[in-house]
Amino acid sequence: MRGWRAIPTMLRVGLAEAVAYRAEMIVWVLATTMPLIMLVVWTAIAEVAPVQGLQGTWSSKRFVAYFLSVFIVRQLISAWAAWQINYEVRQGVLSMRLLRPIHPVISYLVENVAYMPSRLFITVPIAVVLVLSGGAEHLSHRPLIWVAWLVSLLGGWLVAFFANCAIGALSLFIDSSVKVMDVWLAGFFVFSGYLFPVDLFPPWLRVISEWLPFRSQIGLPVELMTGAHDDGELWGLLARQWGWAAFFMALTFFLWDRGIRRFQAFGG
Repeated sequence: MRGWRAIPTMLRVGLAEAVAYRAEMIVWVLATTMPLIMLVVWTAIAEVAPVQGLQGTWSSKRFVAYFLSVFIVRQLISAWAAWQINYEVRQGVLSMRLLRPIHPVISYLVENVAYMPSRLFITVPIAVVLVLSGGAEHLSHRPLIWVAWLVSLLGGWLVAFFANCAIGALSLFIDSSVKVMDVWLAGFFVFSGYLFPVDLFPPWLRVISEWLPFRSQIGLPVELMTGAHDDGELWGLLARQWGWAAFFMALTFFLWDRGIRRFQAFGG
């Protein structure tokens, strides 16, 4: 209980850190502007001729709504625990974290959450641009969908965070798991809806993407924002997303518990 009572203090420290290292946050944001580049590309294509997807025609305004939504969701579900864990294992800093009266994974989680206010500071202006640019007509107008969107946003963040932690925990078994993270990011860029809507995939490729975890991070929250799903399929999609979140959470603690034994055994 003493450890859990430390969480509010950890949040305040993390928030102060986010403010102190705001230049680092700006660099991170600039590194995630690919949706804005793809917005320019796809709207230019749509102005020449409408793009046909499985769920109808994609106009330039629909692409604007989609990619601005992608940028917003990307900022809110971002996690970087894999790189942080790799660094701390290599440098031996993890030993200090193990002395604290709280599980290291929980401390990583709190540190990631503490950066959320600064991310909201970035996403709110983009949301205003989304509404004023004419993309609002392609957003969902059903209150139930927006409630589901909040649930999917939390689920997407949990998938992203615990996938990061699971990959980071592999550094307790191998020299570095950064290359594994690179492979994960390659799959994320292709199958999550980050660079192009999953709706534009051929039917066979879309079926594959629906059963991979990447779409749960970006694609589902964005598709709910833009009204791509009705109430009938909503709960099945959320159940699949949260199933992935539970899987990566279990995998993280499984790898962590076994990896820490090796880390301590070798004098970490």
